[in-house]
Amino acid sequence: MTTTLFTGGTIWAGAGRPASDALLVRDGTIVATGDDARHRAAAVQDAAMTDAAVQTVDLEGGFLMPSFGDGHAHPLFGGLEAQGPAVRGCTSVAEIVAEVRRYAEANPDLEWIFGASYDGSLVDEGLFDARWLDEAVADRPVVLRAWDYHTVWCNSRALELAGIDRATPEPTLGEIPRRDDGTPLGTLREWGAVDLVMAAAPTRDLETRLRAIAGAGDYYLSRGVTWVQDAWVEPDDVDAYLEAAARGILSFRCNLALYADPRHFEAQLPAMIDAKKKVTDAASPMLTAHTVKFFADGVVENETGALLEPYCSALHKHGMSVWTDAALADAVRAVDAAGFQIHIHAIGDAAVRQALDAIESAILANGPRDRRPVIAHAQLVDDADLPRFAELGVVANMQPLWAQLDALMTVLTVPRLGPERTDRQYRMRSLAASGARVAFGSDWPCSSGDPRDGIAIAVSRKTIDGEPADGWTPHEILDLETALEAYSTAVAHQAFADLAPEPWGEIRAGMSADLVWLAHDPRELQLHALPDVPIRATYIAGKAVFTKTGSPVSSHRA
Repeated sequence: MTTTLFTGGTIWAGAGRPASDALLVRDGTIVATGDDARHRAAAVQDAAMTDAAVQTVDLEGGFLMPSFGDGHAHPLFGGLEAQGPAVRGCTSVAEIVAEVRRYAEANPDLEWIFGASYDGSLVDEGLFDARWLDEAVADRPVVLRAWDYHTVWCNSRALELAGIDRATPEPTLGEIPRRDDGTPLGTLREWGAVDLVMAAAPTRDLETRLRAIAGAGDYYLSRGVTWVQDAWVEPDDVDAYLEAAARGILSFRCNLALYADPRHFEAQLPAMIDAKKKVTDAASPMLTAHTVKFFADGVVENETGALLEPYCSALHKHGMSVWTDAALADAVRAVDAAGFQIHIHAIGDAAVRQALDAIESAILANGPRDRRPVIAHAQLVDDADLPRFAELGVVANMQPLWAQLDALMTVLTVPRLGPERTDRQYRMRSLAASGARVAFGSDWPCSSGDPRDGIAIAVSRKTIDGEPADGWTPHEILDLETALEAYSTAVAHQAFADLAPEPWGEIRAGMSADLVWLAHDPRELQLHALPDVPIRATYIAGKAVFTKTGSPVSSHRA
């Protein structure tokens, strides 16, 4: 039996709940808090007649809270990205080209070069030319994903191997931007176009995927995140996660959202049911697969986010709906009837409405149950649809880091939406006030997977430079405790953590001790300092799965 007493800091159980200064964990499960925790720890030591019977963790004035969760991310993509050229930090096309050249020279045996996530705002309209990448590598195919993962930039060799040329028709659910002479430019937008090149590329082998999952675990645990919703999982990915769990490589809790493609959905559903059964039968405490992921639209920056009113930059264009209304409703009803959780990417206000309608149709058709359906992003929500989230029990999983006037917003988004719609984006506080459950996700690696970065924006709506002074759309700023809950207990609700065989997600007796220890109480810090508060340790079921060098763990009498 392992007994651990956390003391010497603040034990934060959530907004509106009393904090304490001690927490007792026995065999990975929370037993007691406050004076009760100290008394029980002393009783254990007295019964064992040794102080060593209780391990004491001195929080040194720090802050212990339920561990963070990420309600919408792509950990496998993030792990794979780290294995390719480091283009994310590049601030010009020349830097990207130089980095791809360096990586290619360092890896001469790679047949294809894959990378991500370049900044789409570096070039007007986000349109990148294949010939620029040809300057780095001309004899091997190069495929780089943009930050949004809805766009890729290819060199000429990749286009050639994919058979994309002047005669290639525009694909369903995609776009091939072209030069004036009709030849493909090198940028491919959305699945229908991206799939053309990915179909010609080799799949990543199992060992590469396993390294990616291991790398994602290192990334997340060092940032206090213990549960992640992988929001785009293909069949090969399921096998990789199962193998990672079997080998002990999967170091974080993960739920798989199986990707539903409108072009193949009828054939996909039986395979989804089989995949869920395989994961359930594996009985790993780290892995579940109870969710199906739908895309209702694309992204505003590509003018593929589905809008109720036209884009300002294209007055007759409302964006792209991935599914027809009827097809999405039918598919959502089918996966709901099969017992899956619904998770729908919806950026534009038309997509959000379509997603809500589909969820409502499933509820009416299949009857009441504990569904916890998720609409991810909800960048634009029409006033008429705002109360429907609470009415339908929909979790609004939002990406707080996006709620700022950074370059992606000012260069690619604002010109397409115009000022009025721009200021109606990311209505986190309005949704919370309506009674909806707001949970946070990062969409990593599209953007930072560090909850501290997202929380700092949620409570300020300011850029890293502190602009604007009062925050962008300040009426949507969240208070700090609400933001902390959105990245912890609210995500646990989305994850059905309370119904797990070993429930987690809250600090109360009987829950698994999934915790994060911050070096300082974030409520006592300046908002701009939140991203820098150190993570001292991360715990899953009471076990320290990440510790910062020098974190004290001792065994002595409480």
